[in-house]
Amino acid sequence: MAQTIVVTGASSGIGLAAARQLAARGDEVVMVGRDPDRLAAAVELVKPAAHYRADFEVLDEVRELAAALLKNHERIDVLANNAGGMVGHYRETVDGHEATTQGNHLAPFLLTHLLRERLTGGRVVNTASRAHRQGRPGTVFTEDARSYSKWRSYGAAKAANILFAAEAARRWPEVFSVAFHPGVVRTNFGAGWLTRLVWKHAPGLITPEAAGELLVWLITTPPEQLENGAYYVGRTVTRPSAHARDPQFAGRFWDASAEAVGL
Repeated sequence: MAQTIVVTGASSGIGLAAARQLAARGDEVVMVGRDPDRLAAAVELVKPAAHYRADFEVLDEVRELAAALLKNHERIDVLANNAGGMVGHYRETVDGHEATTQGNHLAPFLLTHLLRERLTGGRVVNTASRAHRQGRPGTVFTEDARSYSKWRSYGAAKAANILFAAEAARRWPEVFSVAFHPGVVRTNFGAGWLTRLVWKHAPGLITPEAAGELLVWLITTPPEQLENGAYYVGRTVTRPSAHARDPQFAGRFWDASAEAVGL
């Protein structure tokens, strides 16, 4: 049976590749992106597809997105929290959070909570990264301009994605949740021209299409064949770093995140 699947970060890269593959299967794909021109161009490649623009650095836009999704879609079977990126320099959002933290963790955390009831019996797939090893999630609420490191902040946010999936599995047994590392993907990812150059041209990178296939696999594989709350590298359950698998810390971090987004 066709599913209704919301894909954030669907304007390019992994999200766009997965959206095209899901649409080809006959699923109803709902595309979310930040840049209106890039989103419009992406929708042309996926048609037919519902689409919504939202900037995850503005939590009110996340709330508006959730309200629109709930109004316009009676079913939401899957939420693919794929949007994210790296900010080159310290920047505080209008909500008072460091931008990498908000875009990669707090915004999808809020969106998932707002859609939770509609996701009952469905699943959430969080795009994480092996970069989670480089950052401790406990630092995401204490970053400032003096201490900021783009890689540490990004790694901490990706660790937060893994913790979120695991804690959601414990708190919300009615919603299947996983996180995954898509591989080092040849995209426009990154902050600054040098980082983007490496991500587009370095040898050994995988294509967005291959990473999209992994996301589609996690979206479509029957849940009894997967492990709820797990972190996948490729199609294998993988143990994340210690700071991304402590259940007691995950619970405290969940509560801190909820407070940060006003839940």
